[in-house]
Amino acid sequence: MKRGLNQCHSVPRKDWSKPRVSHLIAVKRILRYLKGTLDLGLWYPSDDNFELTAYSDSDYGGCKRDFKSTSAGCQFFGNRLVTWQCKKQTSVSPSTCEAEYIAAASCCSQIIWIQQQLRDYG
Repeated sequence: MKRGLNQCHSVPRKDWSKPRVSHLIAVKRILRYLKGTLDLGLWYPSDDNFELTAYSDSDYGGCKRDFKSTSAGCQFFGNRLVTWQCKKQTSVSPSTCEAEYIAAASCCSQIIWIQQQLRDYG
């Protein structure tokens, strides 16, 4: 069974200043995954619905090491995914509400960026 990219992207992003063998193994796993998906892509027909929709979520205090929450979001044109993100928040949120607010703010900034790209490139 092939592992999805979302299951193997979290290992190499930390500790780039002191890479270890485990980081190299994770990067090689990502490259093997990408090599096996060269025939996949996104298709957006010109007559399709281009309504921009976004969703965000967070897990309050999800990291057991430092109790930081993780923000996640995804953006769609119609029913087609165009971007997604998942990132540990930079500070510890004192409440679930604040963790959700930070996730929503991150998602909104992504929407603003997409809208600007659409304006720039027509």
